[in-house]
Amino acid sequence: MPALFLASASPRRRELLTQIGVPFSHLSVSIDETPAASEPPDVYVQRVAREKALAGLARVTDASACVLGADTTVVLDGRILGKPADKAQALAMLHALSGREHQVMTAVALASSSGCVTRLVTSRVRFRPIRSDEAEAYWASGEPQDKAGSYAIQGWGAIFVSALEGSYSGVVGLPLCETAQLLAAHGIEYWTKSSV
Repeated sequence: MPALFLASASPRRRELLTQIGVPFSHLSVSIDETPAASEPPDVYVQRVAREKALAGLARVTDASACVLGADTTVVLDGRILGKPADKAQALAMLHALSGREHQVMTAVALASSSGCVTRLVTSRVRFRPIRSDEAEAYWASGEPQDKAGSYAIQGWGAIFVSALEGSYSGVVGLPLCETAQLLAAHGIEYWTKSSV
């Protein structure tokens, strides 16, 4: 079985891969995640996932290894809501999402010596109305600070979610159904007992 490397700093992605019993090693990569001018969200998120996977592959010495990269973005009215720069931006995002439906796009890319394959999963998430004091308290919890759209569905942010259509694990950061399919196509097993 080819060795698998996860090119992501996200502890959530590591947890999700471990959840389905995939053996992997972690490596950190650094790429520019700034959206290009007029770059559509779906194109952006796939590009970033692909660049992470390819940057990771460039660091691996095992010619048979595969590198998994992923990226998640929150999209409201066609606009990318990335990680908030500060409290004001986080509160503005939460206010914009309040009582509305938005999209969460997660792309997963698997790079190997034979190329790079990418899958995109889009889910729809609806928030109930969020009071200003709730948004303030949520920011104070520290959870929104490094999250796209300023919330984590797997954390305290779950109380804002009134409906979800699509992939829960995709909203968390790694769509497990599509990821398992990509891995299986490259001879990488899941449900193993030797996962890290």
